[in-house]
Amino acid sequence: MSDLDAIVIGAGQSGPPLAVRLAQAGQRVALIEKSVLGGTCVNNGCIPTKTLVASARAAWVARNASAWGVQIAGPVTVDMRAVKARKDAIVAESQNSLQQWIDGTKGLELIAGRARFTSAHSIEVGGRELRAARFFVDCGGRPFVPELPGLSDVPYLTNESMMELDVLPEHLIILGGSYVGLEFAHMYRRFGSRVSVIERSGRLITREDEEVSTGVAELMRDEDIELHLGAEVSAVKRTGAEIDVELKSGGKLRGSHLLVAIGRVPNTDTLNLQAAGVKLSARGTIEVDAQLRSTSAPHIWALGDVNGRGQFTHTSYNDFEIVAANLLDNEPRTVDDRILIYGLFTDPPLGRVGLTERELRERGRPYLRGVRPMSRVGRARERGETRGFIKLLADPETKLFLGAAIFGVEGDEAVHCIADLMYARAPYTVLTHAVHIHPTVSELLPTVAGSLELITP
Repeated sequence: MSDLDAIVIGAGQSGPPLAVRLAQAGQRVALIEKSVLGGTCVNNGCIPTKTLVASARAAWVARNASAWGVQIAGPVTVDMRAVKARKDAIVAESQNSLQQWIDGTKGLELIAGRARFTSAHSIEVGGRELRAARFFVDCGGRPFVPELPGLSDVPYLTNESMMELDVLPEHLIILGGSYVGLEFAHMYRRFGSRVSVIERSGRLITREDEEVSTGVAELMRDEDIELHLGAEVSAVKRTGAEIDVELKSGGKLRGSHLLVAIGRVPNTDTLNLQAAGVKLSARGTIEVDAQLRSTSAPHIWALGDVNGRGQFTHTSYNDFEIVAANLLDNEPRTVDDRILIYGLFTDPPLGRVGLTERELRERGRPYLRGVRPMSRVGRARERGETRGFIKLLADPETKLFLGAAIFGVEGDEAVHCIADLMYARAPYTVLTHAVHIHPTVSELLPTVAGSLELITP
């Protein structure tokens, strides 16, 4: 007989709430965490980076205050130690809240250490063997570091080690022109660093439509961020106190700091999952069914980054909701019902939901399209931030929304209007008949929905 009913490995976004729900249901539960509570989001992802984004925006507003008729005497400077201290305090608040929640849950034991499967129903952690009937793996992911000549010999940074930086880089070079790299590029340029981004593709954030990539690139260039697109790195080396990044084209960049932001890998390689009969995909993720149960070991579930079904905080938390609904609430839910939604937290941000126009064209299906520039939005004009656009996509037969991209002020909030209608499977005519508050960003959505035009690939 198993010693425990359930073992949850990893205290990220889905692990703790699931462990608490299981314990509250009367089960004997252990929650294993090798590092600190909260996972990537709390410690070196969403919460700290968006805290830094807020500080960077404050610096940008202060420097440009005259545009709003506000005069600031003297130069605007950034105290990076104070910026980091503010970030650390907000992170600590989240960590402490999570600790108190777990400590106050009867039947739940928090164990510090790195878990490793020793059999199908047992793990070893810190010299202690634990057995359980069910296992839930939420061990997250880590930055991918490529095998570049010389990279291991220089003090490169990742999104994790960037969180410990309390100085302003003179020249920050970033490998990777996707979401993580661009957020750091934008915030550190606003802090006052010179910033260069190297992207091997011909455009930024290649999963997005062309006009989104172009709009973000224009934002970067307008704020004097150097973009090196279609550029591949051949080697990295230290030159005195600086770092040289050599390009295959023959060019070279020299900077004070180097950030590697070209992807993430799941933390499945240290769990000895083969001992539990778990099969991994070629990317190292645990293969799961629609209810997030391992397809090769049905007593094991995978949540968060390790299941390959989404690498966002909100999808990880939704994984918890799906598993809890099926196991505890007699409510059949599947990950297949989830609609892709995410944001790029530059300033202005990008809010994205559903399919892109490129994906619709590739599928060869007709669609309805409506686009309006943010310069048509009263809120954007009033704030003097009219960069970007709203794009809505819908099905001509069902009149259901297929996707949306809102790149502009408050786009990360307004996009939820479209997402909610997609979940409700309500036609876009519901939106065209809606009355929104004026002046807001969302008030233009009915106008854009009322101007949809048929596009035939």
